[in-house]
Amino acid sequence: MLVKENLENFKSKIDQGVTLVAVSKTKPISDIMEAYEAGQRNFGENKIQEMVNKYEALPKDIKWHMIGHLQRNKVKYMAHFVDLIHGVDSFKTLNEINKQAKKHDRIINCLLQARIAKEETKFGLEFREIESILQSKELAELENIKIVGLMGMASFSSNEEEVSAEFQGLKALFDSINASNIELKILSMGMSGDYKIAIKNGSNMIRVGSAIFGSRNYIV
Repeated sequence: MLVKENLENFKSKIDQGVTLVAVSKTKPISDIMEAYEAGQRNFGENKIQEMVNKYEALPKDIKWHMIGHLQRNKVKYMAHFVDLIHGVDSFKTLNEINKQAKKHDRIINCLLQARIAKEETKFGLEFREIESILQSKELAELENIKIVGLMGMASFSSNEEEVSAEFQGLKALFDSINASNIELKILSMGMSGDYKIAIKNGSNMIRVGSAIFGSRNYIV
């Protein structure tokens, strides 16, 4: 019952207005079911095939979040069930998601990933690119996707001021976009190591795994 205890303990520490995505990558079905039975419904995976396998084995009212970097040629495998795609960082990817969603007569919710970290390894769009996409005529023509918010990953740093500044920048963009008559609801910022800073700076969706499921055993 460790997962249930961890989940309840974690939820008691965060505001009710913050959606918790339990990052279940590499974790077995039994752990996810324990979290599910404790009331958790939002789960995040970073590999499409693993998410597909879990979708097929688990209750169908689970909301699956694709949180990893997205390869366009794999969108088709999850288009019939994915609830929210977090890491969209190009218009070509939006186009592919729309194409696959149309085949299943669905509208797929997406977050545009902003590049806020200084690290070269992080993916994401520049702020001006995000604004350009949201205002584009081409986006308006994609009827089977809906951009519902923004996502960003801060630098992997022990410098809390640096991390906080990166989150503040994305929150300012989020507010600026909402002030221009484009409605965004979700600001997905914060993981196990920095979720407290993210929430303090306006995040309303966090992605947390190890605090719930314990450390991961990666197979090399």
